[in-house]
Amino acid sequence: MRDEIKTSCQKRLKRIEGQVRGLSEMIAADRYCIDVVTQIAAARAALRRVEEEILRDHVAHCVEHAIRSGNKADQRRKIAELMDVVSRADR
Repeated sequence: MRDEIKTSCQKRLKRIEGQVRGLSEMIAADRYCIDVVTQIAAARAALRRVEEEILRDHVAHCVEHAIRSGNKADQRRKIAELMDVVSRADR
């Protein structure tokens, strides 16, 4: 993973960590259910953005490297990994 992507993801994950901590506090404070669910959706969306950023970096470097290498087995392996993770993300 490139350093700037790693730094960006770590910053985002720290914010998400704070969101999740806030969710726990909302539940402890008996906050309105819809407000809690709304915040859960926001945290999930933030996690999806981190996931997308990491996947973009993976495609831009790992998959691209496999394609440039000309190694057919490595290319197939990288594409299969990518397809597996994309199909799991939809669940």
